[in-house]
Amino acid sequence: MRILALDSSGLVASVAVVEEEQTIAEYTVNYKKTHSQTLLPMLDEIVKMTEMNLGEIDAIAVAGGPGSFTGLRIGSATAKGLGLALKKPLIHIPTVDGLAYNLYGNEGVICPIMDARRNQVYTGIYRFREEFVVEEPQMAIEISALAEKLNERGEQVTFLGDGVPVYKEQLEQLLHVPVRFAPSHMNRQRAAAVGTLAVQYWKEGKIERAEDHQPDYLRMSQAERERLEREEKEQQGK
Repeated sequence: MRILALDSSGLVASVAVVEEEQTIAEYTVNYKKTHSQTLLPMLDEIVKMTEMNLGEIDAIAVAGGPGSFTGLRIGSATAKGLGLALKKPLIHIPTVDGLAYNLYGNEGVICPIMDARRNQVYTGIYRFREEFVVEEPQMAIEISALAEKLNERGEQVTFLGDGVPVYKEQLEQLLHVPVRFAPSHMNRQRAAAVGTLAVQYWKEGKIERAEDHQPDYLRMSQAERERLEREEKEQQGK
């Protein structure tokens, strides 16, 4: 089994090819370029370096949200285009699940946080027992409410994600449980983690047709919120 994995849901752009027992290649960039500039060139480089025929892959895994609206659209369009062209199914991996999977085998609670602005984060609550467990599925939540949830659990928690630099001090003040932060090589999105989790999804039959794939935004974009606010004001003015 061979899976091509893409993640452009956040600040990081990442492409990987994974098999059940190993990662064949991974190309990850965390730099100030748009994912439309990086994703396909990264894939092209992997194909060249590994002398791979894309027709030989079994499926395409994509981090399907939440995250950056633009990044999700780019990842979704790329995965759908490849799926349609290659006639391969897609595997939709929730972004926060894929991020948590970086910490496979970690003790205690795993809590990825992605900065969603307005003092909110995209997050979920996970742990590893004999397998990966989603204790609370991904959500958009205020940082204070997340801290309250974690305090109620009374367990050690490990944070990772691009929300850490933004909310680290606030979390340290709000939390009354032991807190750890993942090291730099594990604290951002990686397509290899998305692809490895996708192997499990494949075994469970969690696949979709390329034409059916839609990103999960979890909440409206700023432009959509502003449009609704304008419409509400217009209605009130009548």
